[in-house]
Amino acid sequence: MLDVSLLFKIGAFGILLFILDKVLKAAGKDDIATLTNLAGIVIILIMVLSLISKLFDAIKVMFQF
Repeated sequence: MLDVSLLFKIGAFGILLFILDKVLKAAGKDDIATLTNLAGIVIILIMVLSLISKLFDAIKVMFQF
């Protein structure tokens, strides 16, 4: 079953990244804002990869005889 709390965590993390990006760009720290965005994308991808691995495990179990 899909864990809804993980989706909320991803959404909250995305909102936090958006706010942090706007604050850093307003302060003139464009390079740090870019690095922060890249780090955030990597963290969110790791969260999504855990969901994908659970999906493949469920598919393996479903098709085993």
